[in-house]
Amino acid sequence: MGGDTLRLATWNVNSIRTRVGRVTDWLARADVDVLAMQETKCTDAQFPMLPFVELGYEVAHVGLNQWNGVAIASRVGLDEVQIGFADQPRWASKPDVDPVAEARAVGATCAGVRVWSLYVPNGRTLADPHYRYKLDWLAALRRCATDWHADAPDTPLALAGDWNIAPTDDDVWDMAVFDGATHVSEPERAAFAAFTDAGFTDVVRPFTPGPGVYTYWDYTQLRFPKRQGMRIDFILGSPAFQARVTHAEIVREERKGKSPSDHAPVLVELRRP
Repeated sequence: MGGDTLRLATWNVNSIRTRVGRVTDWLARADVDVLAMQETKCTDAQFPMLPFVELGYEVAHVGLNQWNGVAIASRVGLDEVQIGFADQPRWASKPDVDPVAEARAVGATCAGVRVWSLYVPNGRTLADPHYRYKLDWLAALRRCATDWHADAPDTPLALAGDWNIAPTDDDVWDMAVFDGATHVSEPERAAFAAFTDAGFTDVVRPFTPGPGVYTYWDYTQLRFPKRQGMRIDFILGSPAFQARVTHAEIVREERKGKSPSDHAPVLVELRRP
């Protein structure tokens, strides 16, 4: 901990109550300073805070029910916590239920770095209303991220999480399998590319070039041992963030073993100012 580097990671943990032991064990082994988590799948009251506290981490979590949920765990400070972003689109699970801003975004400043943990909506199918919700959600996030960067261009800013988009054909194991599906459609890829146009960079890809380099493998049909995955987890950095990145990796080994998440952690190392 400390020194001249900051180690920051993102991980869709697919239920923190199920995998808290795996997560905290990896945090200790990998010497991670800040972890953005997605799909915690619990309310704030249900989040297993104690194991993180015992390791020296503060945690900002937002969870409304057994779905979604995002968090940031930091052992280098956790300041200016923000739940959601301006004009974040709302979603209703049923026609007779009022739309709400789901637990999909939380931001905090950690050792001078502004970190956002993001769980982008899945989209389900191209004909589902959830697909339009996904595109609207991404557009609203891009507008906010552009403003955040413009307001504080010298502050390193990381948009980290499960983006539920494979930006290139190399980011899926077989494009034919995804013909007519979400995650690879042109509108989704254009929405992802809009962040690049706004000045953000995929800071991990230069250290983990593809094809065949993935962050997610479905539990079914032996997708992981067959290396049939997708690259959908990213850390997009502002220019001030990108300038400090010295190393990045996808920690594929954490997809192995007992009761893994279906995602692997994505880790970057930064020079401290």
